[in-house]
Amino acid sequence: MAAERRKGERVVFERGFPAHMMGIDGTWRRACIMEDISEISARLTVEGTVEGLNLKEFFLLLSSTGLAYRRCELGWVNGDQIGVNFLKQNDKKKKQARRPEDADA
Repeated sequence: MAAERRKGERVVFERGFPAHMMGIDGTWRRACIMEDISEISARLTVEGTVEGLNLKEFFLLLSSTGLAYRRCELGWVNGDQIGVNFLKQNDKKKKQARRPEDADA
């Protein structure tokens, strides 16, 4: 099960935390419930289907105004639940460079 692979402390929401997922380009939006969260990932229960959505990279909106959000990528899917990994501002640059000598700089 996914629980064994988790690193770091997780906060589990007893009743879930309402949130929304939104495409990077704003073309789609889905309601979801955040079941648990850590510094680097979260587990969501998605309302409706995720079939056909571009989940390579998307936003997890944590407030109704959209001012609190995290940039995410899909980690796994199990029925109506998905695991998401949070992306940092410079993650894309690191993935493109992938030079070991830059790690210590």
